[in-house]
Amino acid sequence: MKPLAITACTATTAVGSGTTSLAEALRSRRSGLVINHDVEVATGVPLATWIGRVDGIASCVLPAGFEHLDCRNHRLAWLGLQADDFATRAREAIDRHGATRIAVLVGTSTSTIAASEAAYREHARSGAVPATMTRSDLHHLHATTAFVRDSLGAAGPCATVSTACSSSAKVFAQAARMIEVGLVDAAVVGGVDSLAASTLFGFHSLGLVSTERCRPFDVRRDGINVGEAAGYALLERFDAARHGDVPLLIGYGESSDAHHMSAPHPDGRGARAAIEAALRRARVPASTIDYVNLHGTATIRNDDVEAKVIALLFDERTHAASTKGWTGHTLGAAGLVEAVACLIALRDGFVPGTLGCEQRDPVCGPQIRIDGEEREVRFALNNAFAFGGNNAVLAFACDAAALAGATTR
Repeated sequence: MKPLAITACTATTAVGSGTTSLAEALRSRRSGLVINHDVEVATGVPLATWIGRVDGIASCVLPAGFEHLDCRNHRLAWLGLQADDFATRAREAIDRHGATRIAVLVGTSTSTIAASEAAYREHARSGAVPATMTRSDLHHLHATTAFVRDSLGAAGPCATVSTACSSSAKVFAQAARMIEVGLVDAAVVGGVDSLAASTLFGFHSLGLVSTERCRPFDVRRDGINVGEAAGYALLERFDAARHGDVPLLIGYGESSDAHHMSAPHPDGRGARAAIEAALRRARVPASTIDYVNLHGTATIRNDDVEAKVIALLFDERTHAASTKGWTGHTLGAAGLVEAVACLIALRDGFVPGTLGCEQRDPVCGPQIRIDGEEREVRFALNNAFAFGGNNAVLAFACDAAALAGATTR
């Protein structure tokens, strides 16, 4: 694929708003996970676990004209747009390219389902749903994407991707295809998912939620911590004169092994296919990859399979780690948030370790690290693996010079 310039990015997670907060937390090993009280407050039913809750959502106010769409997911989406002045950068791009020449593509797993849950709870309590809770433009999967588009003033193609935990990695691939065929010149890609009873109890019913802080790749790991997040990136056609020193999206790989609803293929066929496809599109060998942000959920099966694939494909020098010990598993937002973690590594020359891992599972190769380290990062991969074996992997380069050096060797 032709590289795309990433001219702005941001992430709002349990460790704070913006890339500065995320970078500081990754360096200092400051987790954002807290003991869960939210779901008990909302439903009256306790669930013993830890969650990645974003501060400031309760006090966030939607912009004028959008009050009728008020809900937790839209507040989170709006809060995320303000971080790193991303909304301003996006609107500047809209002015440069034209409102119809920018796509808005957002990944989410549940969108505004928390608002629908609230409506059902009110019906159970009073026997009726208030008119303010019955809006057809609020209770659907595309609601948050439409809100992001309209609040930015974009008027180009607009789509929601919902493939569980690979959702907001796949929006990068969708944007790349739209730009490649000339449908648009740029894209705002995002990932937004907020805490909801449906996701917490849904994962709990599958036996996938830990009562402790999650421990990716630890021999004692026993499940995920659910988190919430909003992240965005601005992708534009690469122009060497303007974008010589900005990070680049250089490849993507997608697969769907359809082995099982919630478990990966035991041989990692889908994960491996997605990684190899991303490397082929990027035209760089696996030996050039400095950092892999692993999907690393802290479930037994996911980490076992991912560790085996990483050991098979990458050199010992590659540093691979999971960041979910900081943010929790942010579900449909995970791909975007962890892409931003890759971009921070490319920018700062620091790669995080795996927070929560103390006794590394013997299945792990030397690539999977517990501790972070200072090192030059020219190329990075981001793994996002989802239910149904729906996988996506993204490849990034720190700048055009690094890419030219790798592809001409």
